[in-house]
Amino acid sequence: MERSVERRRLPPLNALRAFEAAARHLNFSRAADELSVTPGAVSQQIQNLEDYVGAALFKRTPKGLLLTDAAQTALPALREAFDRLAEAASLLTAAVDGRRLTLTAAPSFAAKWLVPRLGKFEDAHPQVDVWLSAGIDLVDLTAGEVDLAIRYGAGRYPGMEVRRLMSETVIPVASPELVAANPILQPSDLARHVLLHDGSPEPDDSCPDWTMWLAARGVKGVDGTRGPRFNQSSLVIEAAANGRGVALAKRTLAQADLDAGRLVAPLQDQTAVDFAYYLVHPKAKGRLPQVKAFISWIEAEAADHEEKLRNLDAGAGI
Repeated sequence: MERSVERRRLPPLNALRAFEAAARHLNFSRAADELSVTPGAVSQQIQNLEDYVGAALFKRTPKGLLLTDAAQTALPALREAFDRLAEAASLLTAAVDGRRLTLTAAPSFAAKWLVPRLGKFEDAHPQVDVWLSAGIDLVDLTAGEVDLAIRYGAGRYPGMEVRRLMSETVIPVASPELVAANPILQPSDLARHVLLHDGSPEPDDSCPDWTMWLAARGVKGVDGTRGPRFNQSSLVIEAAANGRGVALAKRTLAQADLDAGRLVAPLQDQTAVDFAYYLVHPKAKGRLPQVKAFISWIEAEAADHEEKLRNLDAGAGI
């Protein structure tokens, strides 16, 4: 009974929304534009809220609006409350539409690793429809429109639930026809080949480039800066498979083409990188049954993938 009384004493939601927008912009007109109402309506809502709390929330000065001490104290908690409301609304939508799982991943990872495996998840969970969005730009997971992201990085995603999925290495790869015509038995043999560059948008130190790779092996006489550059890892892998040169490729993404014989790794020389693949989602999304099912499935797929690579390396003596 006491809790229901507290709820009845809450100020109107519209008044709180008007205050939050006006406090963020420190301008009633811009707040009105955001809320699709008139400045007069915002002013009236602010007046209603000030009457409710019994104190002024804004100071009107010749230079514009300023927040009072009371408003500054309450604003962070109010913003957090609106974030929680947005999250709750997202969960309600997801709970009603339990068939849908909205997922985002980088284009190359989606194309070369995830999509070829998704059929197994759909067979195991026919009641779930996966909506996959692949793009270079990172999606704002706090907006609530995406349930789960697969990201390649250092694993630091504040405020999110984070699970490490897979590690990554880079390895020189080329088409079998290219290597047969011009063998690569040691790193210095790369002087006779075109070097293909992965220019995907990552921090400079997240993955070694050809210059770093050659320098680490003491190779001289090979210009590690020359050659075509591609802004997606999948594109540099495709260029290598089509015989355009030798790529320093992410092995996780290139492994399917290595298995199919479209690529070979003539030097069998892998370099571990600091970055890895991570599952990232808002904590509340982890309660959705379709998210739980997908996480369980993809973690098993990732474990199988890494076990397969370990077995291949053991057989090759790497």
